Amino acid sequence: MKAILELHYLQNFAPSNLNRDDTGSPKDAFFGGTRRLRISSQSFKRAMRQDFAQRQILSEAELGQRTKRAHEEIARRIQAQGSTDAERLAAAELALGGLGLPIKEGKSQYLLFLGRDELQRVADIVSNNWSEFQAAAPEPEPEGGKKKKASKKAALSGDLNAQLKGALNGSKAVDVALFGRMLADLPDKNADAAAQVAHPISTHALRERQYDFYTAVDDLKPQDNAGADMLGTVEFASATMYRYAAIDLQKLLDNLQGDRELLEKGLRAFLYASIFAAPTGKQNTFAAHNLPALMVQVVRTNASPRNLANAFEKGVVAERGSGYLKPSTEALADEMKWQNSVFGDAGQARFIAREGAAEVFGTEMPSVDALIEGTVAAAMSALEQ
Repeated sequence: MKAILELHYLQNFAPSNLNRDDTGSPKDAFFGGTRRLRISSQSFKRAMRQDFAQRQILSEAELGQRTKRAHEEIARRIQAQGSTDAERLAAAELALGGLGLPIKEGKSQYLLFLGRDELQRVADIVSNNWSEFQAAAPEPEPEGGKKKKASKKAALSGDLNAQLKGALNGSKAVDVALFGRMLADLPDKNADAAAQVAHPISTHALRERQYDFYTAVDDLKPQDNAGADMLGTVEFASATMYRYAAIDLQKLLDNLQGDRELLEKGLRAFLYASIFAAPTGKQNTFAAHNLPALMVQVVRTNASPRNLANAFEKGVVAERGSGYLKPSTEALADEMKWQNSVFGDAGQARFIAREGAAEVFGTEMPSVDALIEGTVAAAMSALEQ
């Protein structure tokens, strides 16, 4: 029986440029025939991963690293008495090469998303077979001086290559389990994401994007020299955004190799991050640290995910200065009520609302902590059914 955890949030963002395109403009999209402000799901997931690391619900060992410099991290973890930094780095590069992930010009060809537990397993294999890696690795180039003539080195044994491949047979890194990964050179090591995160869009039409003309003055310029020493423009916008995410709870449990305790911790970290994390683009300029005004969390069983963005297919309209939050909340409640009546299985829903609360949102909770603990308990219970 499929168990789903869904998030439906409304969040006002004051004038900002949290996520911009290649021209520096806030990202947008057309929906319902009108232009909407948009924030990419990738930028939110990046912010959530950073929140995981800072909140300390999860330990460092329970998180992954996305990097082109995995060999440097592996080298740092290698334990080989009497070895030099250069020798450990050469061995780490050789290990990744044995995995089919070669290092060229100091980096892998693309970002590798690996669990720290996987990085440690690779480092342990190198440490435990140091003599063979040392014999097979090319000699590091000396600092300064002439480059040594390359000597012929033996290749890694088939057994070692098999051990290295086995080191990537599953990770308990929660962020890898949630968001998945693709390793183009090792497709059998790919991980399907348990979480799906939609691109937030504004609940109303984006009438216009605005420009801030800024200037800066040289503190040490002569006092009799008027005028700015730097000037430019930055584009920004503001909107009420609808945010949606869904987690396949059984898939997440499978990705975590059946570890229910880690699953519970991972869900708690995900839910806190979903509320408090946000992209950081141009925040030093705008400081748009606006938290969600409506948070609806739903756990359902034997049901498919339900994105409620169609509540805003016709953009809401602010009535005489009342803003967009209230009509957005009402439109979301109407869409949820309709979908529940047609498709059934309203599930266990809990919410916190700034205004415009509706029964369809479920049980009102007094605080974020209470909301999250109730949702985590419901999710764990749904997996038992």
